[in-house]
Amino acid sequence: MSVLSRRSFLAAAAGAAALHTTTAAEPRFTIAPFTEEVSPPIGHPCMGGGIAPVKEIVDPLYATGFVLQGAGDPIALVAVDWCEIRNDAYDLWRDAIAVAAGTKRERVLVTALHQHDAPVADLTAQRLLEKAKAKGAICDLDFHDKAVTRVAKAVRRGMAKARRITHLGTGQAKVERVASNRRYRDEGGRIQFNRTSASRDPKARSAEEGLIDPYLKTLSFWDGDKAVVALNAYATHPMSFYGKGGVSSDFVGLARKLRQAEEPRTHQIYISGCSGNVTAGKYNDGAPDNRLELAKRLHEAMREAWNNTTRQPLGEVAFKTIPLRLPVRSGKGFTADDLSNRLRDDPKPFGQCLAALGLSWRRRVEADRPIDVCTLDLGGPALLLLPAEAYVEYQLMAQAARPKGFVVTAGYGECGPGYIPTEVAWTENDTNLTDWCWVDPGCEERMKKAIEEVLK
Repeated sequence: MSVLSRRSFLAAAAGAAALHTTTAAEPRFTIAPFTEEVSPPIGHPCMGGGIAPVKEIVDPLYATGFVLQGAGDPIALVAVDWCEIRNDAYDLWRDAIAVAAGTKRERVLVTALHQHDAPVADLTAQRLLEKAKAKGAICDLDFHDKAVTRVAKAVRRGMAKARRITHLGTGQAKVERVASNRRYRDEGGRIQFNRTSASRDPKARSAEEGLIDPYLKTLSFWDGDKAVVALNAYATHPMSFYGKGGVSSDFVGLARKLRQAEEPRTHQIYISGCSGNVTAGKYNDGAPDNRLELAKRLHEAMREAWNNTTRQPLGEVAFKTIPLRLPVRSGKGFTADDLSNRLRDDPKPFGQCLAALGLSWRRRVEADRPIDVCTLDLGGPALLLLPAEAYVEYQLMAQAARPKGFVVTAGYGECGPGYIPTEVAWTENDTNLTDWCWVDPGCEERMKKAIEEVLK
């Protein structure tokens, strides 16, 4: 198996630190944008083996980001057009980028956008499947290694062309007719959770929008009156239609592309907010034409947020990270023995994949490797990174924790836990939690505490 070791990754990315020494004559803050394609090969599993594998590349997938210098060790952000990056794969992304940027792992923020016609990366889970000679497959280890190495090289290239930053911009706009909560009440008043990304049931589409964060936020970095980077964030599952093997960055990637064409000198980044329980299902029945329509609606909000942007001098910049420990799921079907048996005996390949993903997360918890909850504090405005498929309530908690600030929240950081619901979702028997959720009840208080502490 042609899988590079972590040492090989670090060696491949080494040599960059010498490029990043700051002298008194240099500008206080600089930013280095980067982009690299990370489209999977034909035949690669999509959504961790849960849907059809790659048959064609409808539009390429990218890792886009920046490295910010001037506030101690460099701070890096990378947003990846993949479904999820989990456990040891997540650590490997952060390690490789940290070496390329000349910084520490803790100061690297990796977030997936969560498109479903895209890879899930979990190296331990894939090795468990191979060891068990299972039919299921989650990811191609060799492709993963090459993708991470390419992104690390793109970071180094970007560092050589870093731009001065003097100002910070903030803007927001309401997104019309895109997001809706999975949870809604039917005509009889009963709570339902079956509003998926593409909902063909007209009753689900006619029900109320439910709890969402209706605003797209844009955080931008400027050199005087010249915009260098624009980071756009919105909380919804980013799928219009999927599952046929057509790899696509979907409507969020198309909206990003439209903005890049409008503002070619400004590096456009998009991140998905906390949207484990938020989809486009109220406004989307899965018709292919809806992809472009949803992209147009999101793009219009991006444009409006840009037009609403106000600038301020970039003064103090701080970075904070705290450890978060979430309880591993322990109920029937989720014990270590249950998952091992399912890995071995489940007749469905995807069932084997789910078991391997659960075991991989369990190993992380048992090894006491906590999740880093990170905040890049920009003197009032802040960029917060939260793990996995956190429910939208956690994004709203973050805004409440700093009501006079401008908090941009990225979800889908360390994706090992799967869904991170609120306590009420358990009591209401949220049907989405029957699988793809590897945490026990009790997460909400821990998440709230971490959010309040890191934004303090």
